[in-house]
Amino acid sequence: MCRHGAARWRSSGRIPSARRAEEAFFPLDKQLGLGSGSLSPVLAREGVWLSGVVAFEEVSEGLARIGGYRVPPTTVWDHVQRHGERVKAYQNHPQQQVSLDRTQGDSQRYDRQLRKGVSRDGGLVNVRDEGWKAFKAGVVSRLLPPQDQADAVCQETRYTAVLGAVEQWAPALWALAFREHVPYAGHGAVTADGAGWIWTLTADLFPCAMQIVDWYHATEPLAAAAKARYPTDSDAAQRFTAELKDYLIKDEVWRIIALLHQSGLDAHTPYFETHQHRMLYTLARAAGYPIGSGVMESAVKRYKQRLAGPGMRWSRPRAQRMLAIRSAVLNHDFDQLWLAAYPLPPFPNAPPACIVQREAAICA
Repeated sequence: MCRHGAARWRSSGRIPSARRAEEAFFPLDKQLGLGSGSLSPVLAREGVWLSGVVAFEEVSEGLARIGGYRVPPTTVWDHVQRHGERVKAYQNHPQQQVSLDRTQGDSQRYDRQLRKGVSRDGGLVNVRDEGWKAFKAGVVSRLLPPQDQADAVCQETRYTAVLGAVEQWAPALWALAFREHVPYAGHGAVTADGAGWIWTLTADLFPCAMQIVDWYHATEPLAAAAKARYPTDSDAAQRFTAELKDYLIKDEVWRIIALLHQSGLDAHTPYFETHQHRMLYTLARAAGYPIGSGVMESAVKRYKQRLAGPGMRWSRPRAQRMLAIRSAVLNHDFDQLWLAAYPLPPFPNAPPACIVQREAAICA
């Protein structure tokens, strides 16, 4: 000891250095999937989920502000590509299990009180080297009885979207409809625009549902016909449109067809002749079925909010992954899909599940 009470020591040689932290071995690293440059499973899951809500830069900022995690946007992007493909694969897996050629009806599951609505629309996403391409979206909702529709027509809306042709979208819509028990609903309606392929697909998938051309798409040709009759008189065109709409809402499409023929507007009649049986709006409203596309338009906006923001451009595979993640977020089943894609392996020497459940009950 020196006079100041501090211990004197003499180096006997090379001072041993501590092992670098990143070189250390932790027994759970491999089990939890941690490695060089990796996020923990929980942080990766939360980052991928957030990416289905906001842009990658905002995910990075959100993780930093709320959780104190410094995760660069490029790291978020990398994990979305790696994990998003697997989430998409597990999301698409039911399509093979419930395809039409493998589905058998079960009369015991029929519910005469169940009311289901299906709707379809689409939007555009900017695909690299391809330009703006259409994605197809569909929703399935539980329809409320007419007497309960004071504030809303439907509840429990579920979503699906595909960047691809009808052949890729139809299985996704059917899988969603099957999961939501649409084939066994006592009451059903499909609301969509006037595209012919939609109604061909509807006849195949939902043959018992009431088919409804949504009100907005039905009234567009009326305005076009009125403008063709009164090209220079906007007031007269508006009055003629109002007259045609009055017939339309009363389920008197035959009057519209007759009036158009009398007015020399034969070119405008085929649309109404084709869809006359899908324009029974008074009957649909009495049954409590939606005649508008508000729910569907909202769904498309929610997809475009994430995929069609300012400056956003995607490769086709990355857009498909993000559509899958976005659907999982909107459907509130992201955690379920993640657990299916990445089941956590059991810890060594873990107590039996019954003991864990009992301890949890005691703590609660």
